[in-house]
Amino acid sequence: MRPCAKLFLITEKKGPINLRMEKIKLFMLELTKNVCFLSIVLLGVFTVVFSEPIQVIAETMPAQKSPQTNRTLFGLPDVIEKARTLASAPYQDPRGKMPQWLLEITYDQLRDIRFIPARSHWRKENLPFELQFFHAGLYFDRTVKINEITAAGPVPIKFSTDLFVYEKSAQELKSKVPQDLGFAGFRIHYNINTPDYKDEVAVFLGASYFRAVAKAMQYGLSARGLAVDTAQPSGEEFPWFREFWVQRPRPHDTQITVYALLDSQRMTGAYSFVIIPGKETLMDTQCVIFLRTGVDKLGIAPMTSMFFYGENSNIRPKDWFRPEIHDSDGLMIHLENGEWLWRPLFNPKGVWVNAFQADNPAGFGIIQRDLNFDHYQDLEARYDYRPSLWCAPKGKWGKGWVELVQIPTDDEIHDNIVAYWRPASTPVGQPLSFAYTLSWHYPDNTRPPGGRVVATRTETPKQPGVKKFIIDFEGSELEQLAAGEAVEGVVSIGSGAQLVEQQVYKNTVTGGWRLVFTVKPDPDPAGNEKIPTERKPLVEMRAFLRHKDSVLTETWTWGIQL
Repeated sequence: MRPCAKLFLITEKKGPINLRMEKIKLFMLELTKNVCFLSIVLLGVFTVVFSEPIQVIAETMPAQKSPQTNRTLFGLPDVIEKARTLASAPYQDPRGKMPQWLLEITYDQLRDIRFIPARSHWRKENLPFELQFFHAGLYFDRTVKINEITAAGPVPIKFSTDLFVYEKSAQELKSKVPQDLGFAGFRIHYNINTPDYKDEVAVFLGASYFRAVAKAMQYGLSARGLAVDTAQPSGEEFPWFREFWVQRPRPHDTQITVYALLDSQRMTGAYSFVIIPGKETLMDTQCVIFLRTGVDKLGIAPMTSMFFYGENSNIRPKDWFRPEIHDSDGLMIHLENGEWLWRPLFNPKGVWVNAFQADNPAGFGIIQRDLNFDHYQDLEARYDYRPSLWCAPKGKWGKGWVELVQIPTDDEIHDNIVAYWRPASTPVGQPLSFAYTLSWHYPDNTRPPGGRVVATRTETPKQPGVKKFIIDFEGSELEQLAAGEAVEGVVSIGSGAQLVEQQVYKNTVTGGWRLVFTVKPDPDPAGNEKIPTERKPLVEMRAFLRHKDSVLTETWTWGIQL
């Protein structure tokens, strides 16, 4: 059994913590199982250092060739060279070049500027994919270049006010908009739901944010190209995609390729996304990152979501009819040794940062596991239609850990959940290359293949500091085990608390099994019980079910302040 290192750190706040999530919802309508972890309650300045170097993975996609001339066309190697060249020069921030009046328009004015669907790119050619574009202004304070890769090479897609309708409060703006303004971003349309209409399947808009949907889904959580210094006291840096190249599709293509050039104060990057819409929309992703200077924290394949409250929360606003509000309800991790972890999401009173040791991870993702409409009762937001996002790394990523950041929120409009893989080392002077597949999907029984957690509930008994946990597991193997079988709950409690009692019994309603256990804080002779709960260290817990020598379920993990 590998030793598990735990660090609980609380510090006094010594400076501002920039935790801006840049939520992009404006136009898209809407010690037993070898588990190592690091938990931090973030109240101020902190530093965590792991010294092992990361293995650099050099995987690049060969440039495409023209079927007519066999000539090499534009591809990822070209973007890599652009990123390498860009990294050798000081960063130039493009903000400030947009007319100031355009940044001062109202939300209603920006909303009243709409792209005209009839002018979608490739609409006249009746190609399987189409592009639509976003207008700059207000929140979108810089424009991006968008190119089409044709048989003759890359061709810029030019901005024009004729592509948009300026309605109502925005009518007087059209004549003032520069004809060379550029776009804020773009979205991709495809016949994912019906052969008669091309629905929106992916969007690239704002910083390095992008997101996608699979068939019969609505937009939910977002992904990013790169996360930099997330939840660091020095403030988060938001790299941005400054230029895109979109491969012109052929008449019968079922996938589309997007290349992107990333830029920021301390790094550049080259990205390739091969997007395959369907019942499970896939993004086959490759990136090469060049550091201008050192960074404290890099987040690879970052994901951003929202968790306001769920069945594991006691913060539901009084008299609200909606039982749960969240885009996602858990972090799932597949470790190199085959173990599966499930961490229910939480809306804490302070910033929580949890790190799960994950050398050469097999996968990780932010999941919306609960798809029962009755648990949400929201006919507009339809949280039961929100996708899960799974990252499946290609090759060995080296030493590192999956980091989960949970930030307090008092409203569903704010993204407050971030997850990414953090490499143990980020050397300056050599490219960092990663390849992975992003899957936007509804959860199924393949991840994890065994028993899974379907609900986490808590109860506060009358005794001070005592907490009861009720965890429901389901899965085909669990359903086959009768009530008299010797199913055992294996519960581990970290430093600061102790297990009082536990029970495991068959859930005769669902066919699954329920684990119930109670914990209480350790005696505290130092008198720390007077410290407010939200300033106490997290007590880490984990639990799973087993039958004889067979592990039946994923490992449930949780942190609590007692």
